[in-house]
Formats: sequence, C-alpha cells, structure tokens
Amino acid sequence: MRVAFIGLGVMGYPMAGYLAKAGHDTVVYNRTTAKADAWVSDFGGQSAATPRAAADGADIAFLCVGNDDDVREVVFGENGILAGMREGGIIVDHTTASATIAREIHSRAGEQGAGFLDAPVSGGQAGAENGQLTVMVGGDQEVFERACPVIDCYARAITLIGPVGSGQLAKMVNQICIAGIVQGLSEGLHFAECAGLDPAVVIESISKGAAQSWQMENRWETMVAGEFDFGFAVDWMRKDLGLTLDEARENGAMLELTELVDRYYAEVQDMGGHRWDTSSLIARLKNV
Repeated sequence: MRVAFIGLGVMGYPMAGYLAKAGHDTVVYNRTTAKADAWVSDFGGQSAATPRAAADGADIAFLCVGNDDDVREVVFGENGILAGMREGGIIVDHTTASATIAREIHSRAGEQGAGFLDAPVSGGQAGAENGQLTVMVGGDQEVFERACPVIDCYARAITLIGPVGSGQLAKMVNQICIAGIVQGLSEGLHFAECAGLDPAVVIESISKGAAQSWQMENRWETMVAGEFDFGFAVDWMRKDLGLTLDEARENGAMLELTELVDRYYAEVQDMGGHRWDTSSLIARLKNV
C-alpha cells in the first residue's frame, strides 16, 4: 500500500521503518526536517514538507504525536492530513490522546468519505523498535479489517475494543494498571531494602509467584540502582493520567489510587525527574 507516517519520535521512527521494510510505499513527515531526512537515509521512502503532502494519495495515513493539540495540528487545517486524504483512505492515530479528539476526527473524516481508527499502543520504545507493540483500537469493523494487516507490521497483538474512542479508553485502563503496579513494586523494593533483605534474592523468589509482572521482570534492577534515564518519561505518564482522570470525572469512575500515584509523579517532577522513566517512583520513597 501507499502509506504516510506523521511523527517520527522514539515510537514513530521505528514503526514507520517497519512499514517500509514490509514493502509499503512510505512517505513520512516530521516537524524537525532533519529527523525525516535521517529516516529516509535509514529506510528509503520519501519525506514530505507537510502532513497534507505526506497523506496525498495514501491508502492509510498513520500518526503518532504528543497530545490532543498536536493531533489537531497535523490532522486539521489546509496543511493537515485530512486536506490530503483521498476518499476511501484511512487515518490511524497511534497517539495516546483523548476519546474526545478521536470522535472529532472520526466525524470530520467521515464527512469526506475517509475512515478513522484510534489505535494507541503499549510496549514502549523497546516494543516499537522490536515490532512487538500491543495495539488497542476503536473504530468500525470494516475499517479495522482493512488496516489490521498493515498495523501488524509492528505489532504483536491488535484488538478491536469497540467503537471510535474505545482504543483511547482502553489505553487509559492500561495506564491505570501500570501506575498501581509501579507504585506497589516501588514500595516492595523499598521495604526489602529497609528490612535488610537482598532485593535480588527476594525478586528471584517472588517473581515466580503471583507478584510477577512485566515491570518487576524488566525494571527491578534499575530501580534499585537508581537508574531512570530510559523508557517512558514521567511527563508523558502524567499527561496520560491527566486524560484518564478527566475521563473519570465524566463517567463517574472512582480512581483513588490513580489520583494518588499521579500526585507522586508530580513529586518526582519536582525532584527534576521530568524525563525519568516511570519506574522512578521509587526515587521519591528514597527521598522522603
């Protein structure tokens, strides 16, 4: 297919690369031109001067940017994706954004005969680089079935959750769960150290039982070592939790633990940890 990819950050850069390596005719756009030029050097394909130019004639236009405002900037307006999207084309938004912006794009795309899927991802930078992302999708079944084989280039699991907006809501569930798990792991490791236990021996034992998690397997060592210069940044987690708490205020969900952990992440930011990995919650405990 002819595809466009808008946004070549730590996630989008390798994701777009997998599309090109799979043989799709790929055109990329990035606000920083040097990043787009580097991508073309690495993977071939072409770069475009605007999102509109990238999406011109595309069967599917993907985007993976920062937040709702960034999504609006690259989708709408005379130089946006929709201005270049052909009738029958599909827009797939991999940004973690609000369900509200997803429904807005779906409506606007439908007015000109284009499809839309909100498709946030989980798996982090490593998942993107290894083509092993989990993709939560909101949208129509027919549009999903057309886009799914292309999304599969960089995914290990793709699930249609429900109508447009459902992908973003599922990603909120994902972040709620991660926030609680990381806080629990932080407190467990902190307790082990305060009790004079060897964290390595403890983890070797409990990771074989019900306490096991991806965070435990992949982050306990760096958490104990105080190494956080990698992974999913605290600033981005707070953005995601903010979206989640806003949605909860609308739907009536009680997210007491999520609200608490969000405040803890604010304290990590105050410690200078804006770009630290989300596992840095343990640094707050050591700092208290």
